[in-house]
Amino acid sequence: MKWTEVPTGKTHSAFQHFMVALGEEADVAVERINSEAEFAKRLATYARNGGLEPSSSQKHAREIMDKNFFGVEEAISHFGINPTRRQLAALSEVPFSEATLQQAKDTHVLVAVFPLSLLEVRAKVQGKGLFYDQKWYNEEAFASERGEVSWQLVRKTPVDNSTSKNWTAQQALLGEDDEVPTTQVLVYTIIGHFLATGERLFEKIYVRTSSVDSGGYRVCVGHFGVGGLSVGSYWDDLSDDCLGVSSARK
Repeated sequence: MKWTEVPTGKTHSAFQHFMVALGEEADVAVERINSEAEFAKRLATYARNGGLEPSSSQKHAREIMDKNFFGVEEAISHFGINPTRRQLAALSEVPFSEATLQQAKDTHVLVAVFPLSLLEVRAKVQGKGLFYDQKWYNEEAFASERGEVSWQLVRKTPVDNSTSKNWTAQQALLGEDDEVPTTQVLVYTIIGHFLATGERLFEKIYVRTSSVDSGGYRVCVGHFGVGGLSVGSYWDDLSDDCLGVSSARK
């Protein structure tokens, strides 16, 4: 609900509670809210986060990953997520070591993934031209899979040398610490990263995911150009120079 839709009485009451809590420093806070847009945004994020500050683990990960970080704040801002305390607790510690993040800071995106299906992501950005106009997957189970809240470290490009290979050959290229993400995770990452940074991932190529459609074909996503993100599916035996495989760290 937008602030203009909140009953005036509730707005005034909330403001009074806030002013009382500030005590003798109320004038300083009011001045900063009026003059510093970033300060106001931080206050709003703090309120939407349920009053929880980012953990030291999250802050350190953000420092390392820089623009390749899509955290809780970004999920709230760009996807309108309203996280529960249980979800925030699950994301309080980033499960990847500092060494892993340092190694991946230029090649991967660290993403706080919330349960949000492909169809839900598409609905949230409707009208922005971020999805190619397709209806074939509207009733597909994979498009409604919401996944679980988790941190994901998703590779920004196809696995090296994974084009022109079938699914089996592509699997052989994965490292022991890598896996192929689901369509839900990859779409969430691609769209979220674009909303936060303006960078288009997989702009001129498709990559396979671990998901399959109702016909047993492997789901792939990509060609995220000005026409929007495209979703397709191909049989596992197909090899093509425009079809690689995606990966994420376990």
